[in-house]
Amino acid sequence: MGGETRRYIDPTERRSRLALRHRLTPDTRAASPEEVAGSLVALHGTDPATVYLAVGARLADAAQTVARTERALYTDGTLLRMHGMRHTVFVFPADLTAVVHASTGLTIAARERATLLKDMAKAGAPDAAWLTAVEESALAALARRGQATAVELALDEPRLKEQFGYATGKSYAGTHTVSTRLLKVLGLEGKVVRGRPLGSWTSNQFRWAVAPGHPQLAVPEAQSTLLGRWLACCGPATEADLKWWTGWKVTDVRRALAAIGAREVTVDEGPAYVTADDAGPVAAPAEPWAALLPALDPTAMGWRQRDWYLAPDLRAPLFDYSGNVGPTVWWNGRVVGAWAQRPDGDLTWRALVPGGVGREAETAIDAEVTRLRTWLGPARVTPRMRTPAERELSG
Repeated sequence: MGGETRRYIDPTERRSRLALRHRLTPDTRAASPEEVAGSLVALHGTDPATVYLAVGARLADAAQTVARTERALYTDGTLLRMHGMRHTVFVFPADLTAVVHASTGLTIAARERATLLKDMAKAGAPDAAWLTAVEESALAALARRGQATAVELALDEPRLKEQFGYATGKSYAGTHTVSTRLLKVLGLEGKVVRGRPLGSWTSNQFRWAVAPGHPQLAVPEAQSTLLGRWLACCGPATEADLKWWTGWKVTDVRRALAAIGAREVTVDEGPAYVTADDAGPVAAPAEPWAALLPALDPTAMGWRQRDWYLAPDLRAPLFDYSGNVGPTVWWNGRVVGAWAQRPDGDLTWRALVPGGVGREAETAIDAEVTRLRTWLGPARVTPRMRTPAERELSG
């Protein structure tokens, strides 16, 4: 990773890499949702609608977005929704589930189970043996049913309905149901996955299913594989970017970088890394491009240090208080505005950069609005994480 002269990769080239590798130009759009997910490593899945909107923005035949994404998720099983980096729900290509589970999920799962048992003990709830019995019974019921909601599972295993208090005396004190916490732990442990939602593709209510089997990988091997996949689509990235995206310790990041023979380069923020065969220059896209990306889109959220594509002045209107990005308008690799859907279904956008974006950009962005409006049809999409710009535009 060192020794040779580091090549400087300027913001213009970084934006070119982003455009081409994230399939945001018309001539790089994907043929399938699986190709989209593979190009991005993971689709942010905390908000179910984000998965479809992120795919639709990058799919050559956007009219097939919903049908093909649902098929990949719930019929073919080529995409899987599960917890991953930073304790967040993502949709991954099926061939990455073992990698994500070993590289990230196991550590989070152990911590989450310990926290659950600690909270139960503080509340005077039953012990670990009781929880294990409930877990085994719930998994057996889920296997019999195929897919089920937590409410349906509680019909077979009533102990799932039991409640216990947490954070007594704190401002955030409350009550947890065993099913809510236990199913989350089982998801992190790779024992269950989110299944088909109740209602439409925008629904936040999911069924659960027993997770498909996958090989057990060594943690260092899995971390190296995941980091290599991500750097291939998002490099160059700084150590801060890598640590933030993975949620790993810096020692894990550095070990994985060494294992894949990552090349060290320089960006405006300082030292950064690309894969071993990716240090050469990348040409700019053939044509200017525009995109409407959804809240929590993996491109907008991909790096911790974002000044090269998102001006600091735009953060206040485009992010919520927890750091979640809202719907963004892009022009040639930069975030230039926000978009939203009004209650009547109409789509609207606004430039947020000083002086506007110019006639060419406005025309291209309007074309993307029309493209999105066409495949959305009558669907109504409100982000789970509301931002100031999105709230104002949606009316």
